[in-house]
Amino acid sequence: MKDQFLDIPLKKNEEKSRFELEVNGHIAFIDYKETNSTIALIHTEAPAELGGTGAASALVEKTLNFIKDAGKSISPYCPYVFAYIKKHPEWKEHVSPRFPKYDEI
Repeated sequence: MKDQFLDIPLKKNEEKSRFELEVNGHIAFIDYKETNSTIALIHTEAPAELGGTGAASALVEKTLNFIKDAGKSISPYCPYVFAYIKKHPEWKEHVSPRFPKYDEI
């Protein structure tokens, strides 16, 4: 994660069921669905103004850390999150073995 994002807090917006990262007045977010043991990450979106800044990657990393710290497993249905985990295999141990594409990570 780029240093510029280290001190920006991740917000879990339960009303909208999404994790949010506000950068320079723009909000990048990941939609989620949560059960007692797993958080499914459904869709990641970052405004065009944040394109190429690393904001989406920082959002994913902060979200994965949040889920890990909460003691839950991850179901990366979002293609961006799935690709991030595939690129950073140290996260696979936190993916739910029930996730349909678990063996592809």
